[in-house]
Amino acid sequence: MLQNFKSNAEAIAAADKYLYGNHARMPIVMDRGEGCYVWDLDGRKFLDFVGGIAVNGLGHCHPAIVKAMEERAHTMLHCSNYYYNAPAIQVCQMIVENSCFEKVLFANSGAEANEGQIKLARKYAVDHGHPERYVVISMLKSFHGRTLATATATGQEIVHNPKWYSPLPEGFRYAEFNNLESVKEQLDDKVCAILTEPVQGEGGVRPATQEFLQGLRDICDERGILLMFDEVQVGSGRTGKLFAHQNYGVEPDTCSMAKALGSGVPIGAVCARGDAAKTLIPGTHGSTFAGGPLACGLAAATLDTMLNEGVMDQAVKTGEHFRAQLRKMAEKHPDAVKEVRGLGMINGVELTDNEIGPKVVDKCFEQDVLINCTAGNVLRFIPPLIASEAECDIVVAAVDKALTELGK
Repeated sequence: MLQNFKSNAEAIAAADKYLYGNHARMPIVMDRGEGCYVWDLDGRKFLDFVGGIAVNGLGHCHPAIVKAMEERAHTMLHCSNYYYNAPAIQVCQMIVENSCFEKVLFANSGAEANEGQIKLARKYAVDHGHPERYVVISMLKSFHGRTLATATATGQEIVHNPKWYSPLPEGFRYAEFNNLESVKEQLDDKVCAILTEPVQGEGGVRPATQEFLQGLRDICDERGILLMFDEVQVGSGRTGKLFAHQNYGVEPDTCSMAKALGSGVPIGAVCARGDAAKTLIPGTHGSTFAGGPLACGLAAATLDTMLNEGVMDQAVKTGEHFRAQLRKMAEKHPDAVKEVRGLGMINGVELTDNEIGPKVVDKCFEQDVLINCTAGNVLRFIPPLIASEAECDIVVAAVDKALTELGK
């Protein structure tokens, strides 16, 4: 019989006994959510500016998502990829009609989508007469997933810890983000693709420059290699556009999506154009669950809402307000805050040292506000895109109070 937990303490005690400890968790058990708010088992209400790590783009229990979930439950949850299903086709159609891409390949997560991009790039090189090309250049401080290949593509030393899961796969090199000369230093005849995030998320909310992304496009065009974007965290409306690269006018050959695409149900996608949209044929890549009617039913509802109900326009407006208020707050704490930056509704406050961040997160938690700290010293805010200016102001006030209480 299922055990019904009546409190945080009771559930956490059971978790300590049964749940694998590969995540560091806050001492609360999420019970339900609505809009930008969540409640724990003790009935405590929090303003959620973590958003499932950029997953809950439409907030918790959005009516369109609830309706789509109910429809799926009463029709079909899964069917094999031996057959078509209508929700998958709807998702592909909406993505293609609102982007530069021609085809969409489904996965179950962002890591799987990036794995698909890497496989696609290597096969593309072989198909075009260059079997010697297999190296992918990615960026330092990047994050692309936790499979062996995507962890290796991730440009962070901690992920490459030799005590974890060496040996790592061959075929990856790293360049400095926003530094074209650094990228050029890594180029040779073995390179098949360049992979980057238009805005680094886990790397500290660092937007690319126009010059950098355009320069990467030029390099790839000159050498006949693929430009691949990872938009797992910053796509799906997060920056006020369906894809973050649309803010720059630079078109990649392939691009990954995940997180907010499914509004909480696992899904990933590889979007491709040109010859890259013809590279993966039957037998070269696929997944049992990828593109199933449950995940795609929710993704279709998500995209329909984002594209037709002003959600992305709101993200631009609210994001501008949020950054303005964060900068005003930063002026009060010049010894603690180094920079405020972001795009749309992915925003960060870089602190002057690595010790402050976790303490600010804890102080905000005490005020019933959920945020997180990434890259050691960057407070990251990735709330639902539907967050209001008033809710942003609550978060700014909480951070301000936290820094003040810490003597900063």
